[in-house]
Amino acid sequence: MRLITARLTRHRVATRRGRASPGTPAHHHAHPPVALLAAPTALGGHGTLLAAASIAQVISNTTAWIVGILAGVATLFLTIGGVRYLMAGGDPGEVEKAKTALKSAAIGYGLAVLAPVIVTVLKSLVGG
Repeated sequence: MRLITARLTRHRVATRRGRASPGTPAHHHAHPPVALLAAPTALGGHGTLLAAASIAQVISNTTAWIVGILAGVATLFLTIGGVRYLMAGGDPGEVEKAKTALKSAAIGYGLAVLAPVIVTVLKSLVGG
């Protein structure tokens, strides 16, 4: 299985046909890069299509990604809130900003914990 970009393939084909010099950077082409998964190469290789085994697997993988992202962002807000609180030096405005960041972190962690539960409830509502 090969992961190539259409831009790179076009550059290689054009170079072989003498339309572009081998030193020409790929960003000079007018076409945007398009990712092709396991696409046939310019030399005639065969590729296979990637597909998910089931909708349930896609939902499960997506839920895991969402939980990871939520936990990462919540940790970032927890860190920012803690640093702001330590650096506030008694300034009421900064303390309030720190408390807001800490509340946001708590909400983020709560959503990360509840995300799988929410997905399970939604799956049962739609008959999945």
